[in-house]
Amino acid sequence: MKIKIFCLILLFFALGISTYPQSITEATIDIIHSEFGKEVKTESSKYIIPGKLKNEIEKTAGQHFYSDAVYIFKVTKKDSIISVGILDNVYGKSLPITFLVLYKLNGDILSTYVVKYREPYGGGVRIKSWNDQFKGKNTESGFKVGDDIESISGATISVRSLTIGIRKLTLLFEAIKGKL
Repeated sequence: MKIKIFCLILLFFALGISTYPQSITEATIDIIHSEFGKEVKTESSKYIIPGKLKNEIEKTAGQHFYSDAVYIFKVTKKDSIISVGILDNVYGKSLPITFLVLYKLNGDILSTYVVKYREPYGGGVRIKSWNDQFKGKNTESGFKVGDDIESISGATISVRSLTIGIRKLTLLFEAIKGKL
């Protein structure tokens, strides 16, 4: 039995299949590389949201931040920043949904991704076509489910939570983009 398990593990490694789940950071970097190519570099840092700014954004968006910090990913090519990503969590029905918003430097959303979905239902928010609705949105855009953001049957809570979370990060990016 031990030999079979050892051979199976060797086969996984030979095929490039990890026996351990990918970390959130690794998954985020893979998403960034899929968006921009392998030649880009990423620099990540934890950003503690100043209390006053955090309160203003929460009030405007109508949703609390998951924590006092988000993770910023600067994407560079040939030593120039070409995009900035913000990684955060929102609550689904009962568990956190980890998501990434990539921004153009002017504050427009380039793309959104669900990095880790933990709920048993409502996983439709991971679908590319649903996430594509956010492309080009910025602080002046509507983020209204049912109007300019499609709802997903069976994913009502996840759709609403992520939509507000994406708007919240867009407000945050607008406030901090000049300081990055």
